Order: sequence, then C-alpha cells, then structure tokens
Amino acid sequence: MANASATRVARYVSTRVDGYGALAAFLLVLVAFLLPRIEGKPWRDKLYAGAAPIFGGWLPHLGWGTVPAVAIAAAVVRFGPELARRLSWPRLLLTAWATAAAWAFALAMVDGWQRGFAGRLTTGDEYLHEVGGVHDIGAMVRGFSGRILDFQPDSWTTHVSGHPPGALLVFVGLDRIGLGGGAWAGLLCLLAGTSAAAAVPCALRALGSEHRARAATPFLALMPAAIWIAVSADGLFAGVAAWAVALLAVATRLEQGWLLAAVGSGLLFGFTVFLSYGLVLMAVPAAAVLLARSFRPALPALAGALAVVAAFAAAGFWWFTGYHLVVQRYYQGIAHERPYLYWVWGNLAATVCAVGLATAASGCRVLVELEVLPVRPARDWLPRWRSRVDPAALMAAAGLAAILIADISGLSKAETERIWLPFDVWALAATALLPRHSARFWLVVQAAGGLALNHLILTNW
Repeated sequence: MANASATRVARYVSTRVDGYGALAAFLLVLVAFLLPRIEGKPWRDKLYAGAAPIFGGWLPHLGWGTVPAVAIAAAVVRFGPELARRLSWPRLLLTAWATAAAWAFALAMVDGWQRGFAGRLTTGDEYLHEVGGVHDIGAMVRGFSGRILDFQPDSWTTHVSGHPPGALLVFVGLDRIGLGGGAWAGLLCLLAGTSAAAAVPCALRALGSEHRARAATPFLALMPAAIWIAVSADGLFAGVAAWAVALLAVATRLEQGWLLAAVGSGLLFGFTVFLSYGLVLMAVPAAAVLLARSFRPALPALAGALAVVAAFAAAGFWWFTGYHLVVQRYYQGIAHERPYLYWVWGNLAATVCAVGLATAASGCRVLVELEVLPVRPARDWLPRWRSRVDPAALMAAAGLAAILIADISGLSKAETERIWLPFDVWALAATALLPRHSARFWLVVQAAGGLALNHLILTNW
C-alpha cells in the first residue's frame, strides 16, 4: 500500500506544491500578526493577546535553554530521518519520546527555570492555586458545578472553572503523593504531553503503515507545539488523548488481548472528557481509527468510557451540567469582547505556529490521499476503501476536522496554540507524507519556526 500510495501522491503533488502550501500558511500567520498592529491599540486591546494570534507578549530574549534547543534541533535534522528508518521499533519510540521531552524542556528553559517552567502552573488562574484548598476530594467533586460561575465568593479560578474536575483531581493527586508544586506539575505535563511523539506512531503502525509511522517520528520529536506542551495542562490532556486513540488502534489489530486494549482505550477516552470539555471532539480521531480498520473495539471502548462517566456521576458531578455552566462562565469573561471575525481565522494561524509549516506543506498530499474514496455499492465500499486509505492522511484529516469544528463553535477564541494540542498531534501525522529527500529541509523549517517563536515571544505557557 505504501508504494502505491507514494506513486499516486507523486503523480499529483510535487515539492513545489508543498512549498505553495507552506507559503499560504506562512502568509496566514503573517497577516494574523500584522493586522492587530495595523488596526491600532483600541481594537488590539479587545483581542486580549499581546502577541496575537499567540497568547503572550513580544519580548526578544535568549536563555540558557537556547544552546541545548539549537543542538537538539540540529541533531534531529542530521540523524532523525536515518534513525527513524533503522532503529528497532521499541528503541525508536523511546528515542522519539526522550527527544521530544528534551526539546520541550530546552525550549521552556529559554525563559528560565522559574519563569519558563516551575512557576507557570502556580499563577492565580491556574490549577495549583486551588490545590491547597481541596481538603475533601469527595466534597470537591460534589460541589464542583456550584463554583463554576464567576462573581461568587468561592468561584473557581479561570482554568479550574473552565474544565471538568478531572483536571484538578490530577494535580490534587500529585500533591497527595508528595509531588506538590509547580516543578512536579510541569514535569508531569511535559512527560505526558511529549509521549504523544510515541503514541501517534503506535497508532499509525497499528493501522497498517509502519513506514508512515517511522517517517513521522522526527517531526513529532521536533514539533513546535512543544513550546506549549512543556508547561500547560493541555500538554497532559494531549498525551492522555493520544494514548486513548493509540490503544484503540492497537485493539483493531490484536487477535488476543484486543478486548483489554479496547476497554483501556475507553477508560482513557472517558477520563479525557473529564479533563477538558472540548475533548469530546476526540471522537473524530476515534471514529477515523474504527473506520480505517474495524468496528470490533467500538462497544467495549464505549463501555469503558461510560464507566468513567458513571463514576463521576455517582461521585456527584454530571458532565452536561458542568458544560452548560462553563459556556455561561466563558461569556462572563473576556470572551464576549474578543472579536470572532478575527479569531475564527486567527485561531488557525496560531495552530500553524504549533504544528509548523511542514504540516501545512503536507496538506495537498493529504487531500490527494483522501480522494481515493471510490464510488461503489455500499456493501463493498468499506473493505476496498480500507485496503487503500493511507493511515497518516486519515488521522491528519481527523485532527484537522476536530480543529475546524472547535474553531467554528466560537468556544475557543485565542489560546488555541495550547487548547488544541490534543488535535494538533494528529494533524502532525501529515508530515509522514512528505518525500524522503525533503525531510531534512522541512525539519529545519519546523525547528526554525519553533525557535523563532520561543525567542521572540514570551508565551504565557
């Protein structure tokens, strides 16, 4: 399938077309950065993002993480594609994860230990601000919904109120086992988030394309999204969601143990939606996995997810109640002032910053791959389509579809370079479609973009 796929894509897409895709994405980002400067301060102030479309402020700077970050990037560019082809599978996954973690930590250290890492999750809007006040976990879960709306004496901080209680429970649990404070919380987010660099290739391999899985690993190890994975809870969410999808993909392939993998996937999916309301959209990548291989794991996975929902309901928190209150809280804040007509495309510019221009360059290749959908009678369409669809293109399209749905909803205006990390890691699967001879060039582009953003903007995460 890989050779036929490569021939089909090469017939329609040249490296010049890849360049046009990257150029279009670069122009989108450029306009998104320039427009707030052109429109003037009154309009710019309503964006509530000093470096819009990125949430942060302009501050060119260097740090002791600069040299390690450049060195890691250079090593991945030089050795990454070759190692991805020849390392054994377990070693490749561990190498990808370790490299992604080192890259993310180095980028965080450009801002310094306290400002760039240990202090990021301890601010007044973050989860750790509430951890000390949780003395009875059961009472916290039961009373969680009552503290979501703003302008109450005991309203949750911004990030706690904007998410289900699962996110706060993670940090409370970390504190209970003696790993309290911003450094441990940041380390958890970093390690969990960068594990997506192993989870995504696992899923692609399970879906039938080890070739694509190996091709994607250098790009996942060097993703610009590492800037936000390192020090945001959304990095943690991305890691949990990525392994939920990967386990589901593995369950479609196993002959023995598939039921356990499917239920485990469902449990992770269930917990994912109690980390962030928006992650119900992970149903899109999940559906892509089932469509690509087999619907066999669907019911056990659904049972696992519903078990988590039932557990939270029994503990006193109903997801739908929390969701409706969060929508109200969202518009109690700055969301009602942030202009939708800017952010509906500015969000996409921020996403390009997170996934890199190499992902945008792969866009036409994804479209060509997905045009293999044949017009045949319904009864024989699915098996034939499954034998031809490229897993990397399918999963990249699923990630992009989730992003577009979230964007149109208007419930994410700004900060999407962080909020959409769980979808971004799947969009990055598109880089597996880039031709081998241009891989190093696009890795340079990815690294340059991540380094430039991190050194020019002091991001809030």
